[in-house]
Amino acid sequence: MSYCLNPACTNPSNAPQQKVCQACGSSLILKDRYRSLRILGRGGFATTFLAEDEGLPGKPTCVIKQLRPVVTAPHILEMSRELFQREAETLGKIGNHPQLPRLLDYFELEKEFFLVQEYVKGATLQQEVRRSGPFEESMVYNVLGEVLPLLDHLHSQEVIHRDIKPANVIRREIDDKFVLIDFGAVKDQVSQTAIANPDENSTLTAFAVGTPGFAPPEQMAMRPVYASDLYSLGVTCIYLLTGKSPKELNYNPMSGDLSWREHVRVSPHLQGVLGKMLEISLRDRYRSAKEVIQALAKDSYAPGGVGFPTSQPPNRSPAGAQTQSYSPTRPRSTSSSARSTSHIQQYNTRSGVQSPLTESLSKVSSQLSTPSFSSPASVGLDPSAVLNSKGRRQARLTPNAIQHAYSRGERDFSGQDLRSLDLRKFQLPSANFHEGKLQNTDLRDAILINANFGRANFAGANLRNANLMQAYMSHADLASADLRGANLSDAYLSHANLRGANLCGADLSGATVTESQLSLAQTNWLTVYPNGKRGKKGRC
Repeated sequence: MSYCLNPACTNPSNAPQQKVCQACGSSLILKDRYRSLRILGRGGFATTFLAEDEGLPGKPTCVIKQLRPVVTAPHILEMSRELFQREAETLGKIGNHPQLPRLLDYFELEKEFFLVQEYVKGATLQQEVRRSGPFEESMVYNVLGEVLPLLDHLHSQEVIHRDIKPANVIRREIDDKFVLIDFGAVKDQVSQTAIANPDENSTLTAFAVGTPGFAPPEQMAMRPVYASDLYSLGVTCIYLLTGKSPKELNYNPMSGDLSWREHVRVSPHLQGVLGKMLEISLRDRYRSAKEVIQALAKDSYAPGGVGFPTSQPPNRSPAGAQTQSYSPTRPRSTSSSARSTSHIQQYNTRSGVQSPLTESLSKVSSQLSTPSFSSPASVGLDPSAVLNSKGRRQARLTPNAIQHAYSRGERDFSGQDLRSLDLRKFQLPSANFHEGKLQNTDLRDAILINANFGRANFAGANLRNANLMQAYMSHADLASADLRGANLSDAYLSHANLRGANLCGADLSGATVTESQLSLAQTNWLTVYPNGKRGKKGRC
């Protein structure tokens, strides 16, 4: 599809190869090379489109940002133009940093301003949280470990981002790296006086920008400094840990501090660092990203030390070709069940608090090592223990244990051995079964919306009529699984093994799956394909 960029067009959708809009007569090709495909999102000052560059071989995708202020008053229009031009200048200034979008073009056509930048395929942190729930502490360390060096780079170029928030950080699908986007609110040329005396009124900007709740008081008072970005990153971390936006949290009426501590359960060290990032007074807050990096690196709990080589971040990507903060996502997954389990156990040991699932596992482990061990069923675990990688006996979860843990808020079942369990009609939305062993498991009519089944083994499992809407099933093994009548709409099935899987009557509308994958499965005329159309006569 070609999308008309004329704001006044009454019917902007056109045929893919059309050169002129059939509704308004506007050219659909900008500068004889950029063709808009669809709208990605609208902001207060600009509208963003997915496009392709027809001037290059292969027609690579890119992003077109068009100045379209919501309010057309003269002073608002002038402010919008200034912000728009500032974004283009900043993208050009900061250079080709691998985790910042590249500026490809910037031009004016018939008094319309356009910016063309690199297309970043991936999911935003906001989308990941909305899809899969709050992050674990180790995941927040990974975010800080990449975003803080990005801020240090920007600040070294005398640039303040001024709009750090979960919607402006993308996990790039191709390599799982975090990319910082949306430079429409940047402030540059920070005075040295402001750096030395952050409480002085020396950095007054032309207008206040930023997102309320994420932006600190001095920024909303039009006096941003580098530490303003650190405050916003701190609020972002609170959102990642709680799933709550600032407007959903309370503020201390005396100090103005965000009340967040009662909502998070993290190590004391990280709590202290976040507390200093979120100080209202600039004199008490960290002054630079380097200071935060150094503070986090002192904690041996930080994986590899923030700012230094770390373990591979969790493999989390979007449920399709997404970009920036404007598209649906797929959930996150941990890079390995062992790391996820060790993270939980390490934190529980340090804090003295246990999650319901870990509490049960710890209890049965102690019983297994005790001669008086008699009834693992009393704690909801299967007495037929298996050997773990170290040759020690390890109990398996029972359906009752899973249901009990989930009812108490436990969502992480990654790497668990759930083979041949009867989980019919279980309601486990947004649960994490990454690398789970689910061979021959009965999940008929189960509610598994938004669940994470990355690299899980479903060989021979019964998922008939299960609701797997928006489930993440990348690299999952679904060989010979029974998925008849299952709801797989918007599910992410990239690289999943569907050989012999029964998809008769399954709904795959909007799912991320290739034709070659589906050719290995059983389908029939009741199967709804990703394009929304019914399948052909199959072999069910």
